[in-house]
Amino acid sequence: MTPVAKKPTFIKERIILGIDPGTTIMGYGLIKVENNQPHLLAIGVLELNRYEDHYLRLLKIFNRTLSLIEEFLPDELAIEAPFYGKNVQSMLKLGRAQGTAIAAALTRDIPIFEYAPLRIKQAITGNGRASKEQVADMLKRILHIPEANMLPQLDATDGLAAAYCHFLQTNRPSLEKPYTSWKDYLTKNPSKVK
Repeated sequence: MTPVAKKPTFIKERIILGIDPGTTIMGYGLIKVENNQPHLLAIGVLELNRYEDHYLRLLKIFNRTLSLIEEFLPDELAIEAPFYGKNVQSMLKLGRAQGTAIAAALTRDIPIFEYAPLRIKQAITGNGRASKEQVADMLKRILHIPEANMLPQLDATDGLAAAYCHFLQTNRPSLEKPYTSWKDYLTKNPSKVK
């Protein structure tokens, strides 16, 4: 009797929360993946300009991230990693904002996946140096988002881009029963050995 290899399967359904952290504006987007097809659930921003106290801004980021988690029950969080610029103080503040959103997800046992801005742009547009506008336009086309649902703040589409990038990076089939060793693989796939 010849063993039959299992067909790869995809995760049937999941929700991905994407966040573009910031201490002035935090962008977010949520996609729901059903039968390997992503659909927009929500997109938005948290505007923090009116709060002068940096620590109050961090509290707002924490609370908004938690409220998104409680409302949409995401399975995973994809977050944009801070990139090194010339202003070290800005990078430190951005890192704090990212850490705060991550901490909120950790309190709810949500797995976190971090992506560099260059990798996100590359995944969405094929060009790691693409503009925010190009990323937004590509997401609008890919996810069939009506113009009326697009927000003028590009931070929102940056959060959505993180979620979609994670979908693309993890959109690989998984085996129903993974192999336990090379011997197990060879036993289950005799036709692969010559």
